[in-house]
Amino acid sequence: MSLSTAEKKRLRQIGHHLHPLVQLGNQGLTEAILAEIDARLEDHELIKVRIGGEDRAARQEAITLIAATTGAEIAQSIGKLVLLYRPAKKPNPKLSNLLRVSG
Repeated sequence: MSLSTAEKKRLRQIGHHLHPLVQLGNQGLTEAILAEIDARLEDHELIKVRIGGEDRAARQEAITLIAATTGAEIAQSIGKLVLLYRPAKKPNPKLSNLLRVSG
């Protein structure tokens, strides 16, 4: 799945007002963090993740690994924040950031 420019633009507009649901701290990228990101993507479809640390290359590596592991698309990555999108198998209208905005 690859997002078009128009789709990325729409996701960035929706994601602008979101707060990070998951934050990576000193422990780095663990199995528990990946499971949490996966669960939040299934609930919300579009989420922000804050990745700590000052090493830009390490952050980019973590972002790439998160996207590959969870099957999510990177809609936007600015500094320590990344906006991830993955369509839910059964979207919940009360939780999905996409359905709440369009509905």
